[in-house]
Amino acid sequence: MNEPAADAILAMGRPEAVLPWVERYVRRLADPPTASQPITRAQWREALGDRARLADWITFFDHELAEAPWPDVVRHWTPHLVPGLMAAAAHGLLRTSHAVRRLADGETLQRRHELAQGLGYWAARYHMLPGRPSGTDAGWTPHEALAHVQRIHGPGFEAPGSISNAVRGLETEPSFLPVIDLVNTAGDLERFLSNLTEGCTRVYLTHTSGLIAFVHAVTAPSALRLLLPYLAEADARLAARYAWQACAALYAWYATTAIPAPTTESRARGLSPSGGRGIARGPTGPTLPDTQ
Repeated sequence: MNEPAADAILAMGRPEAVLPWVERYVRRLADPPTASQPITRAQWREALGDRARLADWITFFDHELAEAPWPDVVRHWTPHLVPGLMAAAAHGLLRTSHAVRRLADGETLQRRHELAQGLGYWAARYHMLPGRPSGTDAGWTPHEALAHVQRIHGPGFEAPGSISNAVRGLETEPSFLPVIDLVNTAGDLERFLSNLTEGCTRVYLTHTSGLIAFVHAVTAPSALRLLLPYLAEADARLAARYAWQACAALYAWYATTAIPAPTTESRARGLSPSGGRGIARGPTGPTLPDTQ
């Protein structure tokens, strides 16, 4: 079920449109998966990225949420999942963040289960991109750093298939390995994410292909913003770095022209290479295309 999309319709002030949308969407859904083999705290890493274990993962997080307050579960498990933030084109993150947003409005059994579904989907579709943080970085803002990401394709490229499968092509592109270290995450993370969403929005607006991928590059950091209050500071900064990596992957694979340079006004309002100030806020609530 695409709970985040229904949640987004509600957040936009259209409650009367939710049920008609759900009734149309539900016809496209397959039967829910069935749990087969319990996942335990001792061996959960072995099941990361195993799509066949989706139901097992949801059951696992249902148990976690039954034993601890949901903010504690988010705080504990998000750092384990962010290296695989590209899971299903970031839909694991998107589903998790929408569930968190609803829980923050009021806790119910259904909303806790929706969080278990989001975390479970993230874990089952866990997808690590090439490159790990080295501990040092080039000091760029996300918008500036996009100009230093090597694009793999030129004009006329049309990527077939799903986003998740397409970006696996980066596994054979050595130029992508250091991309995760291009940005500085030492400053205000809210503004870091706004800078990232602004840069990705500019990419979207200057392309006529790859648009679904570029929408994900805007919604993913916007979704992460919703989780920041529940994360330890070091974990939040690491999550921001992996969000940057995911957006950079979409740019590297789908962009066919260079990103427009930041304007003079944007530079004046933006983060300095050493971190600090940021650019105007990006979208505050993700929208959810169905392509993954």
